[in-house]
Amino acid sequence: MRASISQIPVMAAIVTTLMYGPVGALLALSSFVALGVSFHSFVTFGDTFNAVVGLLVWWAIGFLPALGYAAFTLGHLHG
Repeated sequence: MRASISQIPVMAAIVTTLMYGPVGALLALSSFVALGVSFHSFVTFGDTFNAVVGLLVWWAIGFLPALGYAAFTLGHLHG
């Protein structure tokens, strides 16, 4: 069980990184079509952050549900 606890954040990071591009592109496109939000504004949260920090914040936002997914999945595999 202890080994699986240390694997949860690793699995979440992998899932987040793999889903980052496709899901981010769909969210950016949907925001542009529905709300007229530009890609730059989407990435930078309306110029609140620079582009690099904005991308890191989006990654962190995606990490939270992936962490729940990893905990649920590994909990069912080992429990």
